[in-house]
Amino acid sequence: MKVICAPDKFKGSLTAVEAAAAMARGVRQAFPQAAIDLCPLADGGEGTVAAMVSATGGQWRETRVAGPRGQAVMAAWGLCKTVNTKGTGSGAEQASSLTAVIEMAAASGLALLPPEQHDPTLTSTLGTGQLIASALDAGAKRIILGIGGSATTDGGCAAAQALGVRFFDHDNQLIAPPITGAMLKSIARIDLSQRDPRLATTPIRVACDVTNPLTGPQGAAQIYGPQKGAGPDQVTQLDAGLTHLAHCVRNCLNRDFADQPGAGAAGGLGFGLMAFCEAQLRPGIDMVLEAVGFAARVTAAACVLTGEGRLDAQTASGKTVLGVARAATKQGVPTLALAGAVTPQARRALASELVAMIEIGEGLPVAESMTRAGELLEAATTAAMTRFEGGAYWPAEPRDAGPRSK
Repeated sequence: MKVICAPDKFKGSLTAVEAAAAMARGVRQAFPQAAIDLCPLADGGEGTVAAMVSATGGQWRETRVAGPRGQAVMAAWGLCKTVNTKGTGSGAEQASSLTAVIEMAAASGLALLPPEQHDPTLTSTLGTGQLIASALDAGAKRIILGIGGSATTDGGCAAAQALGVRFFDHDNQLIAPPITGAMLKSIARIDLSQRDPRLATTPIRVACDVTNPLTGPQGAAQIYGPQKGAGPDQVTQLDAGLTHLAHCVRNCLNRDFADQPGAGAAGGLGFGLMAFCEAQLRPGIDMVLEAVGFAARVTAAACVLTGEGRLDAQTASGKTVLGVARAATKQGVPTLALAGAVTPQARRALASELVAMIEIGEGLPVAESMTRAGELLEAATTAAMTRFEGGAYWPAEPRDAGPRSK
């Protein structure tokens, strides 16, 4: 029997790596001879680097970069050997290459600043651009970038400066890095001629699950600025700066991404990466599944075990558990989800995607369930696998999911 252990983190209790290990212990209690594939996952947010390094046997890297207020920080990122597939069916060819996995929060995150320094008019994404440059120096042929948790609203300009993009003011003077949120209206001209040439052949894929445009009532400044410490006047200033930046990009580069879904993510970093680096914004879990070669790994599996701290309405909108279930179903493999809590909405919304949703701490106080998450997950996995092998989770007319034991 081959079993894939592919959970997300159980927030506040277990990392995805720890959750996958607990599941594996539970499987072995039920079936000591089972072939277990540890494949911890994330949807592009916190924990993505750790999950992908573990799932691919990758390497941790660390680079000294500029923090959001210019202070030096040591930012960890991952370098993973991933599988690229060209073609389909019997004619498909696979080759491996190096993929860098970066969380912008490691360099430009709000958590890097004390509360009294939260001010998006004074912060920048320079360190994020420096991490991208480090990934290029390390030989990465593809970059996956998670952009949650930012302290910034600079439209990605400082990150672009770290990669050779030049910005000039109204006196045609070069603007020295880093450009901060308060400086956006000083930009008059943008020059890509000295941009790092490696970007032309190194795709950047941005994990982005928000749909905010760059500016306006639903834009980067008005929706997320207050969370980063901006007062009403600063929100107005930042929105005007981002509007001006979009105008400059249209005039100088003939590119218009301001209204693209996700342009407003991470203080406009989504916009900047598209405008200055030809990046593509994609749902995070889809990118991660592709990068870890999930479709190939799930082949011939008896089942997939996934899970997270809580299954709720958000899970059904495209988070890790749903992405795993859909990818496994394409291969005819059933998926069981284990979670600290399962809401009625999740049971209704995910009933057609999962053969079982199991609440590991059912009946226990939340605090106890979280404290004992590892042992509860292990025990619940053992019970679930025993019931699965016995046919307890299969409907009267099961879908074509292959044999239950392999």
